[in-house]
Amino acid sequence: MSNDGVNTSRRTFLVGATCGVAAVGAVGVAVPFVKSWQPSARAKNAGAPATIDISKIEVGGRTVVEWRGKPVWVVRRTDAMLESLPQLDGDLKDPSSDADQQPEYAKNAARSIKPEYLILIGTCTHLGCSPTYNPNPAVEVGLEFGGFFCPCHGSKFDFAGRVYKGVPAPSNLVVPPHSYLSESVVIIGSEEGETNA
Repeated sequence: MSNDGVNTSRRTFLVGATCGVAAVGAVGVAVPFVKSWQPSARAKNAGAPATIDISKIEVGGRTVVEWRGKPVWVVRRTDAMLESLPQLDGDLKDPSSDADQQPEYAKNAARSIKPEYLILIGTCTHLGCSPTYNPNPAVEVGLEFGGFFCPCHGSKFDFAGRVYKGVPAPSNLVVPPHSYLSESVVIIGSEEGETNA
């Protein structure tokens, strides 16, 4: 049989149209599949930075915000709390904060950008319990200068979140990445603002 009467332009058109429909179908199947790899809105919100207005925290007070599913404490320290810090160096496991438990800009005596404000992840470094806060420098929970006490296994931390010797917790409480957007607003989980006093 001869191919002289066959219309090749029609055949080319049909092959091209079929390929085009197949490509559109492949994209239609691939888009939802690729989108399923992206984190959900809930997951995105859980990892998003947390913003807090610190101007409402009373001196000696503490507020708690959630960031990445963890409690983050913001403590507004009194002068007495700050004055007690150097007196405890001999009683602490890591008084100079040599372990990598804080950003470089918080590796100082107060473990903070601004000495008045302490920002910590509020979970014990032993087994993840949440320590209680004792703002009084009294011997209320066995701490000579107050601080944080973990009731689960007895770990103690000072007003900079530094761990005492002889307790189960292996290291200081963690200082999360944070920065100041203004004098009264802190953003937890982002270092886009001011990170020096």
